[in-house]
Amino acid sequence: MLSVLISHSALSQQKLKAADPSRNFDLKDFPAEYIRNFSIIAHIDHGKSTLADRLLEHTNTISSSGSNKQVLDKLKVERERGITVKAQTVSMFYKYKGKEYLLNLIDTPGHVDFSYEVSRSLAACQGTILLVDAAQGIQAQTVANFYLAFGEGLNIIPVLNKVDLPGADCERTMKQIESAFELDTSSILKISAKTGVNIDTILPRVIENIPPPTGIIDRPFRALLFDSWYDQYVGVVCMLGVVDGKIKKGDKITSAHSINKYEVTEVGIMHPEQVSTGYLHAGQVGYVICGMKTASEAHVGDTFHHVGQKIEELPGFQPAQSMVFAGIFPVDTNDFRRLDESITKLTLNDASVSVHKETSHALGQGWRLGFLGTLHMDVFRQRLENEYEANIIVTQPTVPYRVVFKDKTTRIVRNPSDFPDSEERAFKVARLEEPMVLATMIFPEEYMGKMIELCGSRRGEQRDYVFVDETRVMMKYTLPLAEVVTDFYDELKSRSSGYASFDYEDAGYEESDLVKMTVLLNHKPVDALSVILHRSQVDIVGRDWVKRLKDVIQKQLFEIVIQTALGAKIVARETIPALRKNVTAKCYGGDVSRKMKLLQKQKEGKKRMKTIGNVEIPQKAFYDFLDKKA
Repeated sequence: MLSVLISHSALSQQKLKAADPSRNFDLKDFPAEYIRNFSIIAHIDHGKSTLADRLLEHTNTISSSGSNKQVLDKLKVERERGITVKAQTVSMFYKYKGKEYLLNLIDTPGHVDFSYEVSRSLAACQGTILLVDAAQGIQAQTVANFYLAFGEGLNIIPVLNKVDLPGADCERTMKQIESAFELDTSSILKISAKTGVNIDTILPRVIENIPPPTGIIDRPFRALLFDSWYDQYVGVVCMLGVVDGKIKKGDKITSAHSINKYEVTEVGIMHPEQVSTGYLHAGQVGYVICGMKTASEAHVGDTFHHVGQKIEELPGFQPAQSMVFAGIFPVDTNDFRRLDESITKLTLNDASVSVHKETSHALGQGWRLGFLGTLHMDVFRQRLENEYEANIIVTQPTVPYRVVFKDKTTRIVRNPSDFPDSEERAFKVARLEEPMVLATMIFPEEYMGKMIELCGSRRGEQRDYVFVDETRVMMKYTLPLAEVVTDFYDELKSRSSGYASFDYEDAGYEESDLVKMTVLLNHKPVDALSVILHRSQVDIVGRDWVKRLKDVIQKQLFEIVIQTALGAKIVARETIPALRKNVTAKCYGGDVSRKMKLLQKQKEGKKRMKTIGNVEIPQKAFYDFLDKKA
């Protein structure tokens, strides 16, 4: 299985220039034994993208003159946040012992929300560089990414980075790697990606320790589609990993998934941008343009082969499991069609997002999108705004709950409006379940009390804790996913002074006492502000919501009652008094009964207005309320 992920948008990336743009490539000179496919994996901020920059300079893929920072982080959101969101690939040519090698390097994300990108990238490789910050030591995502690579059976090369920092402790970090991963650290590479120290030792180690790809050039052509993006001039561009055979310009190919036939108009590699080579063969990775017009034709995990040939389909990819769901609605309902096209094009480039259309009484037509985590959701929102100039409202994120009925059937609830009502719960529902995660936290020993207190307040259950070295602890907790997707990560960093690292994995479903809390305005429910909670949280969240809604809803000519409710039981209430005209302003003296008569008349008018008046919440109020929650 081959998988590499590249992100391309005319609005979001600047073109990179190759160091030698006049060079021509003949890929027939690179049989499988002279090809190496490898990736770089690490915890967030351990220097993956910086190392990739230095390797590109070392192989003269890009010019070393000028400041190359995050060269492969092509999205605007990546450069603004300083994180890698999409795994990127680039082909490099490197001479070693008199022979020229083709090296395909993949730079992967480090954040827990993008582990799907990492797993798909590792499937393209025969080996990986495990990069560890010598000052920080191994952290939660280092552990998670190691086991992803170990599970794929890849050759792992441990490398210590940032050895030039005053706080670097190579001996301590090497002991951690030995005890946690049982890797041999006697000949570990010690580098500094920023200053370039010992960079020249990495590629020889890659060539010697990582095996070449398997694949036979004389077999019928078959290739795996692992990524695609939309180009406004040529349509859909497909990234293919060639498993067997060869492909060249002018070939007729067909998709095993859709049975559609295409003619190849361009074939090439990323060096570092698209370079046409006219030819690819077994073991190589490159792009193909074949006249695909619509985004829906490109199916990630599809097998391509020559027309009329019988081949065995490749296994493809396991679809990503969405962990967090949120509603996305256009601020202006006239933008619905344009936003629909934007989401289709963006999901073409991010296959881990699931899309379902939905309608809200308050916000109109929109979508319920599934994400791998809250950072993934925030990055997707920012990409929509940056790349497609979308103006959107994102609702409160929810997690997928499971309803188990008495007849043994189950239903997944992604939207609070689908939650069973009290009557259905009483007669049909056997139990309600919520998704759980197994969280791994690594932090200095002195913060253990605060970490246990934090996990306990989030309904966590301790599973394990071990000392990684003399001063650092690795602790494992089972936590409800709903508690993790809110502000758990911020709280973790705050309580540990930024020293704790965090990773989580799916741990199935557990029975839970779940309820649906609704917001009532003048006794009418607002569907967009319903939420599914654990019963223990209802009082705190209910009181908080009514206070914040009172701040964002404008006064009307009649009194507005804001309530949060659990079925028929009212949890909390706030009242916005009516805008009151001073009807007695013109009364200068005279009997008091004259004033009372005017006030009584106004009171009756307000009462009548309240019975027929509807509370219209402007979308700006929704936006302000949801933005404050985010």
